[in-house]
Amino acid sequence: MADVPEDAPEHCPGTESEQAGKTPSCQGCPNQKICSSGATKAPDPAIAEIGAKMSTVKHKILVLSGKGGVGKSTFSAHLAHALASDGTKEVAVLDVDICGPSIPRIMGLEGEQVHQSGSGWSPVYVDDNLAVMSIGFLLSSPDDAVIWRGPKKNGMIKQFLRDVDWGDLDYLIVDTPPGTSDEHLSLIQYLSSTHVDGAVIITTPQEVSLQDVRKEIRFCQKVKMPIIGVVENMSGFVCPSCKNTSQIFPPTSGGAEQMCADLHLALLGKVPLDPRIARSCDEGKSFLHQVPDSPAAEVYLSIVQSIKDYCSNRVTEEHSTT
Repeated sequence: MADVPEDAPEHCPGTESEQAGKTPSCQGCPNQKICSSGATKAPDPAIAEIGAKMSTVKHKILVLSGKGGVGKSTFSAHLAHALASDGTKEVAVLDVDICGPSIPRIMGLEGEQVHQSGSGWSPVYVDDNLAVMSIGFLLSSPDDAVIWRGPKKNGMIKQFLRDVDWGDLDYLIVDTPPGTSDEHLSLIQYLSSTHVDGAVIITTPQEVSLQDVRKEIRFCQKVKMPIIGVVENMSGFVCPSCKNTSQIFPPTSGGAEQMCADLHLALLGKVPLDPRIARSCDEGKSFLHQVPDSPAAEVYLSIVQSIKDYCSNRVTEEHSTT
């Protein structure tokens, strides 16, 4: 749980629970007195501070999936590259996958470090208008394991949102780990005082992926997070020689297309498998720049345009209601 202190005993009900400080498991806990007083139920002051910090960010997009290994970080990186290809736009990627930060490698920034300034942590820049922040920049080696419980991970996410000097941004893309747990709850809580455009849900065609992705969609619905749409990665393999398509991961239950129809969600696009995507990620380069005329790049750009249109329409709708 996001509200369990690091020094709490086993079976802690959580500091925001009605039972905080009152259950048998609370006996002997150093936090019992403050929990039972009700002080822990007060809003975290960081929420307002983050709201003020995020006021200079026009659009905030979360990239989510209940399943690991479906290409969230790959999509986040290429969404950022595509948006930043417009030199008039300021774009940033925030990697909150605390235990598996792959954004530094994918963005070609492995080995870079974060610097402190008077206005906070300075993100690392890919280009003049494309910034990145990740715990990967705070590790001495890319092979170091981050072995943290929930509260410490939540504290790091709070620091990323509150203490990084993002400056004025047009787009902030938040790359998340799989699941619906601590990191996701922390993001929703800390961003509750600011406007989030919505979430892009990533899946692959097979039912074993869709099963977990449906859980992520339910999570978004429960916390009232708008869903921009769904992207199906690894959607068939287009042979570079004959151009025929083979289904490597067969959509046995209809794939993302059927799921979106059932749940009344937008299917943003189906990105085909292309070995050059994986190679470009390993090399820290943009696939969209490396192979701009490939079928996968065309789908990526179509998806990015749909996301830009969605964000623009959200702004128009908000202005018309104020």
